[in-house]
Order: sequence, then structure tokens, then C-alpha cells
Amino acid sequence: MDEKKSSTFLADVKSLFKLIVLIVNVLPVLTGFWLAIYFTNASFFANWNVFVLTMLGSTLVMAGALVLNNWYDVDIDSVMERTKNRPTVTGNFSLRSVLILGIALSAVGFIFMLFTTFEATIYAFIGWVVYVFPYTMWSKRKYTINTVIGSVSGAVTPLIGWAAIDSSFHIVPMMLALIIFIWQMPHTYAIAIRKHDDYKRAGVAMLPVVRGFTVAKWHNVVYIVCLLPIPFFLKSLGTFFIGFATFLTLVWLVISIRGFFVKDNIKWAYVMFLYSVNYLAILFITMIIVTM
Repeated sequence: MDEKKSSTFLADVKSLFKLIVLIVNVLPVLTGFWLAIYFTNASFFANWNVFVLTMLGSTLVMAGALVLNNWYDVDIDSVMERTKNRPTVTGNFSLRSVLILGIALSAVGFIFMLFTTFEATIYAFIGWVVYVFPYTMWSKRKYTINTVIGSVSGAVTPLIGWAAIDSSFHIVPMMLALIIFIWQMPHTYAIAIRKHDDYKRAGVAMLPVVRGFTVAKWHNVVYIVCLLPIPFFLKSLGTFFIGFATFLTLVWLVISIRGFFVKDNIKWAYVMFLYSVNYLAILFITMIIVTM
């Protein structure tokens, strides 16, 4: 394989697995696992094998779901500018091979998860099922509520990590799940505003496409405001975390409100998108740091 073909292959793999999306979803699993170790006074080294199984299993399950999403969405990907170079569209990977890969990754991931705990496996299964069926195959093209439905898949990720160590019926993993569930709406609406024409051309029922930018902006504000009280339910993470998390959310709220006064919606939406990605990463990494 020459250098050009190798570069194309790697780009295709990155696109097929939606690498950035995958990484964003793996971080909360790691955070949930680490916090469960911290709050149960368990030993990380005594549970290193569970950690490896959890991270590997959950990553494969999520990768499988993302690959299956690419397989199913090939028709709309082909008319969207940002997805037209995916290997399922270009034909670099056959649809049959992508389908088999998605199923295989999911199956192997669930096998690994079964060696952790039943509860963690159930959360992984819920996330996979919701993303593949109610989101990808049903609501995405028909209803603006598709974003809310899809958010369930992201919300279970910290529960997977925590449940691999202990029962997730605890305020900390529940709040982590709630953060991700709420976060996904303004994050996704920012993408939909940036790629409005793409989604409209493909007939995807995103809120900014169906009901307009102003409605989506109001939804953004409401959802971000809903994030403000959550750090106070995580007081066990310390005063610094509460203050820092509140600060991060207030900055995001200011950026969101500013959207009502800008002339360039696409540029503003890009700022919203970048901030949302960094917001979640910084927030969850901070949770790990303050408990070290």
C-alpha cells in the first residue's frame, strides 16, 4: 500500500468510526469508572482488568453503533457536503462489509462487557439500541425530537463506567448522565445551524431546519440554564469544582445569548460548537483531577 492509499485508508477509517464522536463518548465512561473507584474507596490496581474490559467493550459497542449509523445513512450522507466523502458514499468500503463490521464490533464489545457487570452491560445495550433503532432508523429523518432521543445514548456512557464497579443508583453518576443528556441538545443544534443547508437538502428533521434558528437559540438558552444547578448536586467533588463548573456554564450561556444579536449565524454556531466540545471535555477531566 503506497503512502497516498494508506492516507486515504486511514481517513476512511477515521470517518467510518466518527473518531471525534467516539472519543467524546469514551471520556465519560472513563470518568464514571474513575469516580466509582474514588467514591467506593476501591483500588484501581485491583480492578485494572475490569477497567480494560470496560473501556475496550464500551468503545467497541459505541464504534459498532456508529458504523451501523454510517451504513444506514448512506443515502443522506451522499447529498450532504460534510459527509459525501465517507467511504460508504465513495464506495471505498462496500455497504455489506460495513454492515458486517458494525455487527461484529458490537457483538465483540458486548462479549467484553459481559465480563464486567450485568448492569454495565445493560447500559451499553440501552445506548446501542437507542442509537441504532429509535434514533438512526426512526426519528432522525422524521421528528425534531430525534436529538433528545439520541441524547439517551450519550447519557448512559458514565453509567457504564460507574456500574462496572458499583451500582449506579448514586447521585454522582446520575448527575453525570444528566449533564451529558442536556449538553447534547445545544451541541447538536450548533452543528445543525452550521450545516443547515446540508440537513435541509438531505431531509433530516433537525430543529433549526424545521423550526428556524430563533427557536433553536431559545432551546439552547433553556438547556444551558438547566445545566447551572447540576454542579451543586456534585458538592462531594468539592467547592472548586462547583465554582469552576458554574463558571464554564455561565460562559456558555453568554455565548448562547449572544446568538440573538449576531449577523453571522454560521460563525456564531461554530463558536458554540467548539465551546460545547471543550466544555464537556474540560468538565469531565476536571472531575478526574479533583479526585486524584
